[in-house]
Amino acid sequence: MENKVNILDVINALDLEVINFPDDGKDHFVTTPELNRPGLQYAGFFEYFTSERIQIIGKSEYAYFATIDDETRKERLEKLFSYDIPAVIISRDMEVKPDFLEIAEKHDIIVLKSNRNTTRLINKLSNYLETRMAKYETVHGVLVDIYGVGVLIKGESSVGKSETALELVQRGHRLVADDAVEIRKTDENTLIGQAPELLRHFMEIRGIGILDVKTLYGVRAVKTSHDIGLVIYLESWDKNKYYDRLGLDREYENIMGVQIEKMTVPVKPGRNTSMILEVAAMNYRQRGMGYDAAEEFTKKLNQLLQSDR
Repeated sequence: MENKVNILDVINALDLEVINFPDDGKDHFVTTPELNRPGLQYAGFFEYFTSERIQIIGKSEYAYFATIDDETRKERLEKLFSYDIPAVIISRDMEVKPDFLEIAEKHDIIVLKSNRNTTRLINKLSNYLETRMAKYETVHGVLVDIYGVGVLIKGESSVGKSETALELVQRGHRLVADDAVEIRKTDENTLIGQAPELLRHFMEIRGIGILDVKTLYGVRAVKTSHDIGLVIYLESWDKNKYYDRLGLDREYENIMGVQIEKMTVPVKPGRNTSMILEVAAMNYRQRGMGYDAAEEFTKKLNQLLQSDR
C-alpha cells in the first residue's frame, strides 16, 4: 500500500502553480487523501485541527480572512503555519496576500495555486490521492479495454496472452498493461488496473522482442488505466476437460476481496482467440444491460419441452 505521495507528484498531476516552495520541498509527502478547509482555524479555533491534510483555501475562507484586522491575521497565520502542513492550495487563481506569503516562507510551508474552482479542485485532488494511496497488488497478465470492458487476460506462460492482446489492438481495442498489471481497489469496491510506469505502453512478443504499442499504433491504441470487469483465463485445449457450452455456469475470481466474473477459454490451433474475447466482452456488456442470451435460450428450450409434453 502506498501510504504517502510526494508533493511534486501532486503538483504535476493537477498542474498547480508554485507560489512558495522551500529548499526541502521535494521531501514533503502527503499521507492522507482527506483534505481540510481551514475556515475554523482562520476564526481562531485550532482544537481538532487536522494539520496532516492538504489545506484548501476557497473563496469563503479567502473573503472571511480579508475582513480580519492585520494584527489578528498575523497571529492566526503564525499559529496555522506553525503546524507541519504538507501544503496549502489556493483555488480560483486568487491573489496571495503579502503577509500570507511572508509567514508561509518563514515557516517553510508549500503554497500552491489552482485556477479551478474550489469544488472541482477538491474533487480532482481527492480522486487523485485516493487512487494513489489505494491498496494494490501486482498480478501476471494482460489488461485490455475491449468495447469499454476491462478484460484481464490470465493464463500459463506462453499460452498466447500478449499475442492475443496485440491482435485485439490491431482490431481497434486498447492496451492497458502487458505482463504485469497493478490493481488498485477504490472505496467503491472497484478494481482499477494499470501498468507499472516502466512497462507502460510496452509489450513483449516472443520472437520479436519489445514493442512500443503507442509508437506503432498511436495514442488510440493505449490507455493508462481501466476498471476490471472480466477475467479470462487462456489455457491449452484439453480434450478430456469439460468446458461450459451454454454460459449458464458463472465463475468468479476474488481479487482483493472483490468478486470478478471469470471465464475459461481453451486455446488451440484454428481458434480465433481475439474474436472470442471480443464476443465475451460484448456478451458481458449485454448481460449488464439486462439481457442474458444463455438464460433466454434455456427459457425457450423449457417452453418448447413443456409444449411437447
